[in-house]
Amino acid sequence: MNKITTTLQCDHLILEALKEDISSEDVSTNAVMKEYTKGEVDLICKQDGIIAGLDVFRRVFELLDEDTQAEFYCKDGDEVKKGQLMGKVTGDIRVLLSGERVALNYLQRMSGIATYTHSVAELLKGTRTKLLDTRKTTPNMRIFEKYAVRVGGGYNHRYNLSDGVLLKDNHIGAAGSVAKAVQMAKEYAPFVRKIEIEVENLDMVREAVEAGADIIMLDNMSADEMREAVHIIDGRAETECSGNVTKENISRLTEIGVDYISSGALTHSAPILDISMKNLHAVE
Repeated sequence: MNKITTTLQCDHLILEALKEDISSEDVSTNAVMKEYTKGEVDLICKQDGIIAGLDVFRRVFELLDEDTQAEFYCKDGDEVKKGQLMGKVTGDIRVLLSGERVALNYLQRMSGIATYTHSVAELLKGTRTKLLDTRKTTPNMRIFEKYAVRVGGGYNHRYNLSDGVLLKDNHIGAAGSVAKAVQMAKEYAPFVRKIEIEVENLDMVREAVEAGADIIMLDNMSADEMREAVHIIDGRAETECSGNVTKENISRLTEIGVDYISSGALTHSAPILDISMKNLHAVE
């Protein structure tokens, strides 16, 4: 299973989350725990799902105190069950209390995305179509959320605006036409970059094909229109469909034969997976 990217890319984001939650001190913890006491707490799953973000969960506590130890009985990508003991965290009780909310926020959010993505990806089994995420991510959470999509069985679309050419409706409007937008992109972008363009009707499909687009995104088109679009493209470009795709309606797209289906819902609408830290107690 894919690992989360290096701590150099994630630590500053986790530290900002900790600073948001502890602006000066943890008043509640400092009131009841005035000195170091070693403790242990259980990590318990309260819903069935797919776990993702264990390394991030661990890293929250390590950034508060490098001596904190986390032992897990599962790994990212595993199916977990309600009531399952997934691990234990051991260290300064003050650290366990102060880091709990931030650590769980990451783990619950990432596991929720992995769980939802898995449920959608299962609906595409047996087809050649790959499930993609989008840039509709929570600010400063993209690296975590896109990782969770991969854990759940989906694939990442471009990471950010520097990562690839995707000409959307407003780019086309700025350029003047589909053909002009593709031409400008070909002249500007390195030749190794694929050029994707979003189209909304069959006339735009034909124009995109003639302009030499590498990937044509069929946006908010009916199933019948998309079938006709795939016929028109006839393998001359890769195909992607998008537009309010969710678990509830993706079945209408599975037989169309597109290469990719992208869904913002994977990241912006996935509910969290309920996970708790329980049974905190002192240990020798």
